[in-house]
Amino acid sequence: MGLIVQKFGGTSVKDRNRIFNVARIVANTRNAGNDVVVVVSAQGDTTDDLIQKAAEITSDPSHREMDMLLSTGEQISIALLTMALQELGVSAISLTGWQAGFATDRAYTKARIKRINTERLESELARNRVVVVAGFQGLNRSEDITTLGRGGSDTSAVALAAALHADRCQIFTDVEGVFTADPRKIPKATRLKEITFDEMLELASLGAQVLNNRSVELAKKYGVELEVLSSINPIPGTIVKEETKVEGMLIKGVAKDDHVAVISILEVPDVPGISFKVFSLLAQKNIDVDIILQSSGRGNNKDLIFTVPLGDAESALSVLNANKSRFGGDEIKVNKDCAKVSVVGAGMQSHPGVASTMFEALYNENINIHMISTSEIKISVIIDKADADKAVAAIHDAFIQ
Repeated sequence: MGLIVQKFGGTSVKDRNRIFNVARIVANTRNAGNDVVVVVSAQGDTTDDLIQKAAEITSDPSHREMDMLLSTGEQISIALLTMALQELGVSAISLTGWQAGFATDRAYTKARIKRINTERLESELARNRVVVVAGFQGLNRSEDITTLGRGGSDTSAVALAAALHADRCQIFTDVEGVFTADPRKIPKATRLKEITFDEMLELASLGAQVLNNRSVELAKKYGVELEVLSSINPIPGTIVKEETKVEGMLIKGVAKDDHVAVISILEVPDVPGISFKVFSLLAQKNIDVDIILQSSGRGNNKDLIFTVPLGDAESALSVLNANKSRFGGDEIKVNKDCAKVSVVGAGMQSHPGVASTMFEALYNENINIHMISTSEIKISVIIDKADADKAVAAIHDAFIQ
């Protein structure tokens, strides 16, 4: 007998038929002799609907009250799935994030898990119950409800698997695993049998929406083997683990992220400490910064250009303008009509010419590159948002037959 953590996304539980489909998957896993902990997201578009309800009340809701509101979506899902399991004759109980022992920091809407008290979970498992846990949520030390941000249910599932020393964490989605590109847009995309944590982390961070990057970070840190598979089509999915058995493909995937913005601070003084002053301001607001470019300077000035998540662009612009006297600069601009397209693969380390092939593919489609960032296993470019899908298709064709 093993312990399996299974996570199901919002589309997997969006209506009655999907809920009973999930219940049967869980029941089959339980009947195979496994203990099962299930993590579920809010149904379908519930989270978006709740955000819209808040917008009908105020254009600037407090983050605390948004967490209070958004956490209700997962509570609906866990109750309905537990009822379905009970209808199938499976002993099951639903638990909210805090009932399941999730303790977080105080960062509303972007909380981080600090620890999980597994006592209640272990007690319910000892009673031979399937435990259905609300993902995406926890409780801070003020006993306020917090949510974990985008992809938080994936993070909840992996954290539970680590805390309970589960044998495997299965992430069920609406696709059949991890593909070389989004199969809904690139018909030639190929499903991967396995992928390393490092490669998956890069793909997740760069816009691939199969797994949340924080969940992959946790899986790598605690050695949790992940399996990404479909809740609709019962076929083997993709295993995400530390090392793959055979030498991998040159490129494992092409990812697109069109939720980015480029911020340019022009003509800042070319003196020590300017970058620290700029990025410490953003860090205080929990704004992530990705690609950073700094010009070599013109006279006594230089330009500082970087990317932030699209949803944080206005907050970044506001805090920078409010503190402009600290770092100077002639003008601060933001470009929201851009996208980041990336190639990822551990095989890049031993194969020269990857950048050349990628740039040639973009040149052949007359796509202009605004920024470039590289690491040992990825190359990212910032391009116009209108060219993003065309760029992914061209790069995919260039690397993956």
